[in-house]
Formats: sequence, C-alpha cells, structure tokens
Amino acid sequence: MGRSRRTLPEELLLLALDPTTGTTAQPQSLDLGLAGAQLVELALAGRIAPDGDRIAVVAPRPTGDPTLDCALELLRRRGAPVRAVNWIGGPRLGLRQTYLSHLERCGMVHAVEGQMCGVLPTTRYQATDTAISREIKARLDSAIRTGVPPDPRTAALAALAHAVGLGKHLYPGNEGRSSRSRLRDLIRHDPMGGLVAHAVMDVQNGAAAQPRRSPAPAVRQAAGPGARTAPEPARGVPAQPRHGSMARAVAH
Repeated sequence: MGRSRRTLPEELLLLALDPTTGTTAQPQSLDLGLAGAQLVELALAGRIAPDGDRIAVVAPRPTGDPTLDCALELLRRRGAPVRAVNWIGGPRLGLRQTYLSHLERCGMVHAVEGQMCGVLPTTRYQATDTAISREIKARLDSAIRTGVPPDPRTAALAALAHAVGLGKHLYPGNEGRSSRSRLRDLIRHDPMGGLVAHAVMDVQNGAAAQPRRSPAPAVRQAAGPGARTAPEPARGVPAQPRHGSMARAVAH
C-alpha cells in the first residue's frame, strides 16, 4: 500500500481534531473507531474480508504500513475468523497516540505543549494544513448533499464518523440535523464499513457479548462449523511511549 494515500484511521482522526482547541472530539469512542477504521482499510487493501459478523484474513502479505501490518499480523495469529465486535472492543492502548505521532511526523499536525490547571503537562495537536481536513469533510458533504452513492472509502468514513458520534462535531446545531441524519444513512453503502460501524456502536452499548448478523455477504475462510464462538479479548497496536504523564498524551 503506497503512502501517497491517507488511510482511513488518519482521515477519521483528522475529522475529529478540533481546529480551534487542538483536542479530539469523542475521544473514547474515537479509539474504537480507529480500531474499526484499521479493519476497513485492510479490507479495502484486500487483506481481510467479512465472514458473517467475523473478520477473516484472506491475504496475509504486508501492506507496507507498519501500524496496519501489526493489526493484520495479530488477526492472522488468531487462526480463525474473529468477531468484529470483540476485536474492536479489545484494549487499544496508545492507538490514538500512535496515529497522532504519525500525523506529526508527516507534517499534518504539530504538537502544542501546555499545562492543565497549571500543573499537569498536556499536549494538543493543531492541523498544519486545514485544507486537508476540509478536503476530507468535503467528500462527506458531497455524499450528503447529492445523494449519489459514494465510493466505498467515503461511505466507510461516513459510517465510522456516525458510529463514534462525530455527527454533532461535523454538523452542529439544529441546522445540521438533516446532515447528521444523511450521514447516518450513508452507513448502508459499504458492507464492510457497515459491519464495523455497527460493531463500534455495539461495543459502546455494551452488546459485545451478543452475536450480530452482518449486512455483508459471508466469505468462509480458515474456519469451519467448529470455529470458536466464545468472545475473545482482542489485542491492539502496542502502546507507544508517552512523553510524560497520562494527561500529556492528548487533552480531552
């Protein structure tokens, strides 16, 4: 996978960054969304595919993106398809910080050091080029405004944005109500994005223990009738070193 294209986790994070405060909207659900965005990106790259409400590895070769390849390898080690809700609901220590640090290295954001209550060190992230975030949001705006079915990447981004609660951040107030409704409706245009978005919402609603039918067609891969059905804790990308206390990672 070439690095000329931004990945879905990066785009979702840029959408969530507040250009004024440098904080991320919906930080807790955003962590779930980033884990889900990794699954969609791997599916778009042809490395995984939906298997009912599970995720199956269909091509374990690396993508060239270290963070995505780490997730792909963890999925491969499972041996059998993993329920999307269990994968997304697993521990995700450092995932958001990993992507913020990557965006900083790419020059898309810069860190602003500060203090909370004059004591605790904090780090906020400001976009260095707001045109990038505007371009990403413009794709959502176009899909919402025209009603034309968007491409799978934009449809998945819309589904994830709705699932993590970014609707009110992107389209605030009463005037944004219809746009928020259309954003939610875009979830149906990409089967993988829909599966992942529903899994994100299920985790937030505490429904991870209940199997869910996927809107995507089943693809049997590496699992038969005897595949495990008990919930398994998912492991995420290893935590990245932090620069100080917990409050320093990202100010909420």
